Amino acid sequence: MNLQDWVGRSEVVSDVATPTPYAALSATFDREADRPPAGTVLPALWHWLYFLPLHRQSEIGPDGHARRGGFLPPVPLPRRMWAGSQFAFHQPLCIGDEMTRTSTIESVTEKQGRTGPLVFVKVRHEIRRQGQAEVALTEFHDIVYREAARADEVAPPPRPAPATSTWEKKWVPDDVLLFRYSALTFNGHRIHYDRRYVTEVEGYPGLVVHGPMVATLLLDLLRHQMPQAQVERYEFRAVRPVFDIHHFHVCGEPQADGRSIRLWAKDHEGWLTMEATAVIR
Repeated sequence: MNLQDWVGRSEVVSDVATPTPYAALSATFDREADRPPAGTVLPALWHWLYFLPLHRQSEIGPDGHARRGGFLPPVPLPRRMWAGSQFAFHQPLCIGDEMTRTSTIESVTEKQGRTGPLVFVKVRHEIRRQGQAEVALTEFHDIVYREAARADEVAPPPRPAPATSTWEKKWVPDDVLLFRYSALTFNGHRIHYDRRYVTEVEGYPGLVVHGPMVATLLLDLLRHQMPQAQVERYEFRAVRPVFDIHHFHVCGEPQADGRSIRLWAKDHEGWLTMEATAVIR
């Protein structure tokens, strides 16, 4: 099996930006849950409520993801994580829009890491509004695959988060928050809701808080503090897992250029768990 054979593969999916998922995510983030009217602009990253992976139940693997193969390459490593993403927001997406997403495997890279083999898969997504040739949103999605946890595995040393921030909000994750986000994004990955699986099989101390949810909460902090700001570019990188057994914080600090916002998440001990940068128009 040559994983490079998957480079260049693509798929096209269409969807409509309906109001109920928008209202449901607002409620999940403890904000007003009114169903928005047609034409309401989707906040940055809320396109993740659409184009959901609708795999049949018989296609689901032991970790809750779809079995390997198909669009994504059949990487023979059991642990799969979303490592980070980069975005360019060209045009707004709005409630009521009919949208098309074209996804392409950009690269498959095999490396030897500190704890064993790693495989990095980069996927490019391009979203267009119906009838428009121009791309409204470009997203690069970085996925990392790694071996199962070993009993003697030592976690990499943590990095301290910045000591001060201009904005900060505390979140207390629990089973319900993680379940609701999993349901809204049709994410069957068992690390987010199956405590026996995540502790006994994958070796984590608790349920894993979704990286995409933390990335979205960082932009939700920006949206709350600067409600008129329009995000032009955004990128984030997961640094350290967040678990439901402790609270965490999302933080932000506008930069001197007036357009760049430094964002990060930290755990209950102050260790950096995600770093991000947003550029506003």
